[in-house]
Amino acid sequence: MAVTDVAIEKIKSMIVTGALRPGDRLPPESELAGALGLSRNSLREAVRALSLIRVLDVRQGDGTYVTGLGPELLLTAVGFAVDLHPAHTAPQFLAVRRILEPAAAALAAARITEPELDALHALLDVPADTVPEAELLARDLEFHRRIARAAGNPVLCALLDALSRTAPRTGPAATGHGAAAHARRACAAAHALREHRAILAALRERDAEAARSWVSVHLAPVAQEPGSASVTGSLPGAGVTGR
Repeated sequence: MAVTDVAIEKIKSMIVTGALRPGDRLPPESELAGALGLSRNSLREAVRALSLIRVLDVRQGDGTYVTGLGPELLLTAVGFAVDLHPAHTAPQFLAVRRILEPAAAALAAARITEPELDALHALLDVPADTVPEAELLARDLEFHRRIARAAGNPVLCALLDALSRTAPRTGPAATGHGAAAHARRACAAAHALREHRAILAALRERDAEAARSWVSVHLAPVAQEPGSASVTGSLPGAGVTGR
């Protein structure tokens, strides 16, 4: 094992055993290096590595502290990996999202509050055919983030936030130029908005299984050309408006 890896493991052990707790300031560099039997250079490299993954917070002129160690911090490395993934692995990330996000929606159905439901409704209260595509995408991401937060599991929420960096939909509606491509994108946006409203309706009804089913459908790869028969018509709540 490399010397820096040894240093990382020793600091990690101090955190795991409780010798260092969230929010604690690390001892001075020379003192900590001596206590751990490390060179100061090895310790610096370990601190730099642990700060990159949000385990430590280096504050210039103040010292080095253990972070809060919350999942929203520690799981940022997952988001980093998602950002760097090769294009051919995108379906693998999406497959994980399709496992986790329906479960989050089912949990949210039992926990979500009325103000949270109203906030979701506000995100959907837009005409899909006139709103810029970038705004629709931002609203889409926020809609899914709010449902994940409502599930009440910070680890699940942090994982889904990282995985949401992969596009939820692929296919002919997402590419191309000209009037035909614009029409396909508009059709896809309207279709996604209908699915969002169905998800919201299931959440309002506290119907965990309907919420799970609608999110599963919403995240399913697009296997049909826009305008063809939709698989959603046979699901619970088809055609609902979310209010």
